[in-house]
Amino acid sequence: MSIQEEMQKRRTFAIISHPDAGKTTMTEKMLLFGNLIRSAGTVKGKKSGKFATSDWMEIEKQRGISVTSSVMNFPYKGYQVNILDTPGHEDFSEDTYRTLTAVDSVVMVIDGTKGIEAQTLKLFKVCKMRGIPIFTFINKMDREGRDPFSLMEEIEETLNIETYPMTWPAGMGKRFRGVFDRNNKEFVHFSGNEEETYIPYDELDQHPEITEDASFVEAQEEMELLEEAGDNFSMDKVLKGDQTPVFFGSALAPFGVETFFNTFIDMAPEPAPRKSTEGVVSPDHEEFSGFIFKIQANMNPQHRDRIAFVRVCSGKFERGMNVTLSRTGKSFKLAQSQQFVASSRGTVEEGYAGDIIGIYDPNVYRIGDTIVTGKSNFEYDELPQFPPELFKKVTAKNVMKSKQFKKGLEQLVQEGAIQLFKRYRFEDYIIGAVGELQYEVFEYRMKNEYNVDVELTSIGERIPRWLKEDQVDETLFDERNMLVQDREGNPLVLFKNDFSLRWFQDKNPDIELTDLFEVNQYNQTFE
Repeated sequence: MSIQEEMQKRRTFAIISHPDAGKTTMTEKMLLFGNLIRSAGTVKGKKSGKFATSDWMEIEKQRGISVTSSVMNFPYKGYQVNILDTPGHEDFSEDTYRTLTAVDSVVMVIDGTKGIEAQTLKLFKVCKMRGIPIFTFINKMDREGRDPFSLMEEIEETLNIETYPMTWPAGMGKRFRGVFDRNNKEFVHFSGNEEETYIPYDELDQHPEITEDASFVEAQEEMELLEEAGDNFSMDKVLKGDQTPVFFGSALAPFGVETFFNTFIDMAPEPAPRKSTEGVVSPDHEEFSGFIFKIQANMNPQHRDRIAFVRVCSGKFERGMNVTLSRTGKSFKLAQSQQFVASSRGTVEEGYAGDIIGIYDPNVYRIGDTIVTGKSNFEYDELPQFPPELFKKVTAKNVMKSKQFKKGLEQLVQEGAIQLFKRYRFEDYIIGAVGELQYEVFEYRMKNEYNVDVELTSIGERIPRWLKEDQVDETLFDERNMLVQDREGNPLVLFKNDFSLRWFQDKNPDIELTDLFEVNQYNQTFE
């Protein structure tokens, strides 16, 4: 096949939601359809011993949460599917935001009993700002929950997006009888087990046991109302992010997921052109290019490996090819390349725009790096950087393990979940993170992957501001306004609070302070 034909087969999307809305369970069912797993686990599978495939870290299995984005690739009905399952917990939001730069569409899972929650709203705003098409799955219809019309109204008003129900539920909880599939003109009957019966509209009169049920009759009346007063479906609006197709079902039952997935995979967009420093790069451009949106250390703890996740943006990837790292101009041979189902992996020989490929990282790549072939030397748009909100001093409890301590610290920082600072002219290390859970995961991984017990001492919330090297006067700083260096050795100050920052600026008007996170437009999104 040509590069263009291969590209048109790709569907690359992320699943986003608030914690506990059923996102990882939904991912499991999709893997089931792709024949990648024989039975689906759940995130909270402690008693049964069955865990979600996409939750591959030991801490995820223990805590029953997803704390890292997982990547899964599989063929399905003539398409090549790349799913990115993201952590729902807000402490890991920057991992999710970076993942959203690597996808072409998003599946938003909403808990039908709760509606739109805080994390859903944040993630939606990022998708809207990036113009990513959004498909909505309202989950947990096998439980008593909110009225479907009120859920749709909340989506429209809160998220400022039109809705178009692709499926419509007949009842909920114990009264749940199935969904009307408006796209395929059939009723999908729910019998309470994993069997789904598909009945074309024109054959429904042969099933009085369904059509005479009160929930079915009520849903039919609601359907008539939707036909008359609802929005018209517009694929153009969907692709612009102005309309979201809405599906109803239960990921756990499972019910309605296959109907959703089949419709979604046909509608979801193929890889789109991307902005770079040399203009827009088309996905069917002959020369290979891609960018690194995630780095993960120790996916195989026995081999101490580091994998850089690359979103292929153009051309054809081939194992063993030589690429140039745009940031440094150095060339590398990509001899080890893999595709994944979470932590399981297989060697991949080739890839096209839309594919997510793992490449071995000999400690040279950074998040946001662009790799290219040929004479090109452009870089794709910068990935967002996020200001840490909490800061803690970190030391190894056993000074004899300083070598392992420094290695673990360096590798986990390169993954992007925490940021590293060092006291000016001292060997004191400080790490910054968005939330407390990141510190727990850091502590756990240092012990389990590097065999180092660490001690964390909080220095509270801080406001980071960079300054020029020639303006550093060490006598102006103390514990309250702490002078430190970032990973690159650039000086910055961790101010205690807004008052300290303003007081310092008033007293030292000649010192130029810079907020490096100001360049990140994502920050303005949530104000």
